[in-house]
Amino acid sequence: MRDIQHFIAGQAKAGASGRFGEVFDPNTGEVQAKVALATPAELDAAVQAALRAQGPWAATNPQRRARVMFEFKRLVEARMDELAALLSSEHGKVIADSKGDIQRGLEVIEFACGIPHALKGEYTEGAGPGIDVYSMRQPLGVVAGITPFNFPAMIPMWMFGVAIAVGNTFILKPSEKDPSVPVRLAELFMEAGANLGMDLAGVLSVVHGDKAAVDAILEHPAIAAVSFVGSSDIAHYVYRTGTANGKRVQAMGGAKNHGIVMPDADLDQTVKDLVGAAYGSAGERCMALPVVVPVGARTADAIRERVQAELETLKVGVSTDTAAQYGPVVSAAHRRKIADYIQVGVDEGAELVIDGRGFSLQGYEKGFFIGPSLFDQVKPGMKTYEEEIFGPVLQIVRAESFEEALALPSSHQYGNGVAIFTRNGRAAREFAARVNVGMVGINVPIPVPVAYHTFGGWKRSAFGDANQHGMEGVRFWTKVKTVTARWPEGDAQADSAFVIPTMR
Repeated sequence: MRDIQHFIAGQAKAGASGRFGEVFDPNTGEVQAKVALATPAELDAAVQAALRAQGPWAATNPQRRARVMFEFKRLVEARMDELAALLSSEHGKVIADSKGDIQRGLEVIEFACGIPHALKGEYTEGAGPGIDVYSMRQPLGVVAGITPFNFPAMIPMWMFGVAIAVGNTFILKPSEKDPSVPVRLAELFMEAGANLGMDLAGVLSVVHGDKAAVDAILEHPAIAAVSFVGSSDIAHYVYRTGTANGKRVQAMGGAKNHGIVMPDADLDQTVKDLVGAAYGSAGERCMALPVVVPVGARTADAIRERVQAELETLKVGVSTDTAAQYGPVVSAAHRRKIADYIQVGVDEGAELVIDGRGFSLQGYEKGFFIGPSLFDQVKPGMKTYEEEIFGPVLQIVRAESFEEALALPSSHQYGNGVAIFTRNGRAAREFAARVNVGMVGINVPIPVPVAYHTFGGWKRSAFGDANQHGMEGVRFWTKVKTVTARWPEGDAQADSAFVIPTMR
């Protein structure tokens, strides 16, 4: 059985706590590895290595830091097949989806390759008599990221790509459910530096753990900022605890993304988009689309009929099956949680059109598989509507009008993403302007922004004032210093200034 170790100061470090987490193969249900769970002392060792590395790394000019990002990108691309297979073996998502996970992370690395331009400050010549004013963006120091199981490549790269490029050193605490890919990314980052003749030990470390490691990060006085992605309750805890300890915190939480379907939508395309967005990656995405809101009874009946027919052709299989649309969920506990939510929906009075709980894959009966489920007649106030299921379950919530459909995502506790399907440009424009949600898709079912824009939800989907990646990421991982400069002019004498300077 494999032992997954920490990666600190450029090398693997065996765990010292004596505590381990089990890493399963979701396809078979078998334990394939154990991962060390860190003590606060082990987290501190990573912090001390990061502190030693941060000064020299920040002093490295931005162009050379960008070259490391270019080389890191090249190495990850060269090992795409290896990384995707490793990711799928621990997460369960199909290989094509794992490659997408890695590619979306690499797109942020591509953005970070342009960090010399993104770090340019502002300059005003002649703000006053002989006075110039300029600003510069400087790194915060040692920073950290706490990432979830559902995107073990993308979300770490979202965080450390920008954070390291601007001059910080970074400590990553990935999910203990699928920790191998984050370690491989750190190893490849070290290799990128070595290929350029640079020792990057301490610039990027990986510390595994559970709540003890999270609390150690949130309480460590040398960690200046923390980025988190996970459930909303834990996101709120991370935000409260981190800010109480004087840290800058961005904490992304859960979601219940809605897809509004107007009567004029292209239903053939819309249904394919809905099924892909709801059931892809077994629904284990914070930007999945688990709620469809058809406007009008005719639209709702057509959506239900067509989704049902589409699900009859959907294939669930092992993660290496190239014909499978999605694979197993990450753990037996998560499969039970999804099944429990389905039963709650039945008990609440929603109509269970398709029940995926009885699904079993021949030859992989112990794997963590669950078939696609479909509910109709779901109402606001039902637990299964108000809470995030995070599984292959699509709920139909019927609306009579555009205004009713608009109100549903706007009033929901979560505000991560939303989509509208329509041919009507005016309706789409009005919806995008008025909906109380952070990311909007117009005929785009999963509106994850490109890397040079920014990712972030509203309401209980995000805590903190800054979003992920793009220029928002640059601003989050840096602090602004503003300089007001005047150079003496000869022997001119002036009285001491006892009043605040003004620009006369």
